[in-house]
Amino acid sequence: MQTNLAEQFKNTPLGLEADAILRSCVHCGFCTATCPTYQIQSDELDGPRGRIYLIKQVLEGQPATAKTQLHLDRCLTCRSCESTCPSGVEYGHLVDIGRAVVEQQVGRTWREKLLRGTLRAIIPHRQRFATLLKLGRLFSPLLPAALQRKMPAVQDAGLWPAVRHARKMLVLQGCAQPAATPLTNAAAARVLDKLGVSLLEISTAGCCGALSHHLNAEHEAQDFARRNIDAWWPYIMAGAEALVMTASGCGVMVKDYGHLLRNDPDYAEKAERVSALTRDLVEVLLQEDLSSLTLLQHEPIAVHAPCTLQHGQKLSGSLEQLMRRAGFTLTSVPDAHLCCGSAGTYSILQPTLSQQLLQQKLTALNSGQPSLIVTANVGCQLHLASQSAIPVQHWITLFDGAGN
Repeated sequence: MQTNLAEQFKNTPLGLEADAILRSCVHCGFCTATCPTYQIQSDELDGPRGRIYLIKQVLEGQPATAKTQLHLDRCLTCRSCESTCPSGVEYGHLVDIGRAVVEQQVGRTWREKLLRGTLRAIIPHRQRFATLLKLGRLFSPLLPAALQRKMPAVQDAGLWPAVRHARKMLVLQGCAQPAATPLTNAAAARVLDKLGVSLLEISTAGCCGALSHHLNAEHEAQDFARRNIDAWWPYIMAGAEALVMTASGCGVMVKDYGHLLRNDPDYAEKAERVSALTRDLVEVLLQEDLSSLTLLQHEPIAVHAPCTLQHGQKLSGSLEQLMRRAGFTLTSVPDAHLCCGSAGTYSILQPTLSQQLLQQKLTALNSGQPSLIVTANVGCQLHLASQSAIPVQHWITLFDGAGN
């Protein structure tokens, strides 16, 4: 694709990156076939190729409009298009650039600013989110039915094993997951303990920064990343062999820290090291001997592979491979590459499209009549569970003999 960027973007880090991505696109259109929003909207501008053209126009000097912003907002950033693209277009990075530039030009209504500001003020902050969740559960009978369905069930996390192994890995505690699904990290710690690995939660680490990043609060996202790097660094220097991500959405973000902080002279090198050490929990268990585990058998099982696992981290098929290796029977899930509609805050900011995608995903997951649905991301887990007639849980709980 030929480009002619406006002077304000030429020879800037943002412009150079965007230009390289744009030039790699051959506008073949393969991406539209696997784009969830294009499947629903049947609008070229609600597919990757159309959005790329919109971003190109803005970077070449054409004024952005509210319509431009709407089509970029409707993108899930699921990155299914990246898995399909024969040219290796880094669409995820490009749409981040495009959204930020368009928002600078178009702005937001006061309602949008209030909603986005509230999300950024609560969800990434562990204690604030936990407090709000407690209040929601307390007053659940008074809430609308739609909100009641979104309320996660209370979980008993069980005991966290004592540190007793020479092999040590770090796990991201995160922001929403400790309150919403505390069983996940605890189950991961027990499973790894049986495999001879002590899993450490570092309390001073928190939100990975993904929410801020995707809401165009780039400096805030970078601050979250720096805080996490500072929290983890002494343990990395002491020999921690991996940073384990039990939420694939966090995993794709932390694996991108090297890119996020590439222009920070104080953190660029550390960020690259952190990204290189980051492993999804699926990757970790695929490298281990699982014969010592007592597995909780549920058959058959439908696997929901989050977009952040299969497209963002390029680990398509890895969760299914692990589950089959462990002896589980899996159902066939049609269109497994399509997003469930959770996508971070997308279910809140784009509720209509999100619910359409959710119903499509549940139909696909239920088509094989499973007894259970498992997934690898907290947001997807809660989103699916809000409408699912059968249980939805994180896959690690099936590997945890003490799980429930």
